[in-house]
Amino acid sequence: MSEILIAVEAFGLLGLSAAVGFFLRQRLSDQHLSDHNIEALRLVTGLLVTFTALVLSLLLASVKSSFDTTDRDRRMYAASLAAFDQCLQGYGAEATAMRGVIREYTAGVIASTWPEEEKPTGVTLPNLAGVARVGEDRTLRALITGVGLSLAALEPKDAFHQSQLAACRLAYDDVMHRREAVIEDAEGTMSGLFSRVLMFWLMLVFVSFGLQARHNRFTIVAIGIGALAISTVIFVIADLDRPYGGLFGIPSTSMRNALTDMSR
Repeated sequence: MSEILIAVEAFGLLGLSAAVGFFLRQRLSDQHLSDHNIEALRLVTGLLVTFTALVLSLLLASVKSSFDTTDRDRRMYAASLAAFDQCLQGYGAEATAMRGVIREYTAGVIASTWPEEEKPTGVTLPNLAGVARVGEDRTLRALITGVGLSLAALEPKDAFHQSQLAACRLAYDDVMHRREAVIEDAEGTMSGLFSRVLMFWLMLVFVSFGLQARHNRFTIVAIGIGALAISTVIFVIADLDRPYGGLFGIPSTSMRNALTDMSR
C-alpha cells in the first residue's frame, strides 16, 4: 500500500532529521549552546510547530471533507442508476434491452472500481481488459452512451409512454451528471509539491528538537513517539486522499445494492 510506504518514509525522515540535530549538537561549541541561544531556538521551534500543526489539521480536515463528498456522490450515483432502471422497467418491454445494458454497465463499474473484491455474479460483465480504475473509461462510457442513444430513439405509442419516456430522459440526465461527479471525485486532491514542502517543515522541526535535547534514551523515545504520531497523521491523510483503496476506502455496498435492485 502506497500510503503505508509514505508513512514509513515520513517516520524515517523525521528520525533522520532528529539524528542530524543530535549530531550538530555534539559538534557545536558550548558558546553556541548557551541558554540564550537555546531559548531563541525554542521560540523559532514553537513558531514552526504551531504553523505546521495548523497546516496539518487544515489539510486533514480538507481531505476528510473531500472523502465524505466522494462517498456521498457515489451513493447518489448508485441511487440514480437504480431509479433510472426502475423508470425503464415502468416503460415496458421496449426498454428491456436497455435495462440489460444498465446492469452490465453497473457490474462493470463495480468490477473496475473495486478490482480486489469479488466480481458481480449472475450478470454479464463487459470486457474490462485495460479498463481505467480512476477517471474516464472508454468501454464503460460506450455502454452508458449507447443507452442514451437507444433512449432517444424510442417512439412512445401513447400519452402514458410519452410521459414515462420524458421521466426516463430526466433520470438518464441525472445519471450522467452523477457519473461526472464520481469521475472527478476519484482524483486525489493533495499536491505533491505541497506535501514535500510540508515534510521539509516537519524535518526542520525535528532537527531543532535534536539540537535542543541531550542525547539519551528518554529523548530518543520521546522524539520517536512524536515522529510516530506525525507519520500516523500523514498515513491517514494519504489514505483518505485515495478514496477507492486503502484502509478507509469507500465500499462497493451502494453500487451492489443498486445492481441487486435492478436484477429483481
